[in-house]
Order: sequence, then C-alpha cells, then structure tokens
Amino acid sequence: MHFIKNGYLLAATNPRPMLFKKILIAVNDDDYARKPAELGFKMAKAFDAEVALIFVIDPQLRVANMDTSIPVLDILDILKKEAEDTLGRLTRQYAHGMPVTRFTPEGKPTAEILNTAKEWQADLIVMGTHGRSGLLQLFTGSISAYVKHHSKVPVLIVPTQREK
Repeated sequence: MHFIKNGYLLAATNPRPMLFKKILIAVNDDDYARKPAELGFKMAKAFDAEVALIFVIDPQLRVANMDTSIPVLDILDILKKEAEDTLGRLTRQYAHGMPVTRFTPEGKPTAEILNTAKEWQADLIVMGTHGRSGLLQLFTGSISAYVKHHSKVPVLIVPTQREK
C-alpha cells in the first residue's frame, strides 16, 4: 500500500520516502496515451523530476500492414510520424514548459521500454493498460504486465479506455 505525503510517495511497509527523479512515461497511440501521460507529468511536477516519453515503433506492425499495398519503407515512415506526432501532442498538452526527453526506438515494446528505463536510469515507469482480460490477453499478451514483472524500478500502471 502506498500513499503520497508532502510530495513523497510512502510505502506502508517502508515508511522511508521514495523520491522519483526520472520518470519514464510509456505511450502508444494517442487515445490510450492521455491518462498515463497526464498522471506521469503531474507526478514529475510534484517530485520536481525529469520526464521522458517513449513510444516504441513495433516492427510487427509493418508485417501486419504488408497486405495493404503500401511499401514497407513507407509503413515505417508512417509509424515514425505517428510516434513523433503523439509525443509532440502529449508534450504540448501536459509539459507546460517542462523539458521533455523523447524516445522512439524500433523493436519489441516490452524490451525497448525496459532497455530505455535502464539506459536513461529511470526511477519510475508510468504506462497504461488497455484493460484486456481473458482470452484476448492470453493471445495478445500484456505489455504492461510484462514490464511490471521484469522491471528493476517501480511501474505505475494506469487503467485506460479508448476515449469516445
């Protein structure tokens, strides 16, 4: 159990405050990115922490779109532009003048989030979940669950729903 007191996150089992100095906010498409980004930026301001956004460009999406008659290189460019547009939009919406580091690595989202957190020396990862359960989660997996179980730093998972 955790709670915040005077800008410090406290654990019921450990009364020493946890100070977060580097918060990594993992996002994907814009609809699912709003809540984790908003909370991550609020926490960064409360802790006077550095903040970074990461949007992983998943190469599997290129393969999934191969039958669309769009050349593979064009699909990669489209995915990169989507990532940059999303990070730009979230920065404008929530940073309010804070410096923001942006990462747009290509690869498997779970590995890239964990690698970036390690290399950037994040103290906290904030990310959303699509709220999948049952068979859908069994077949597609859960990026947030994987990151939570394999991360060396705390992971805050924010439930999200696609905005209508």
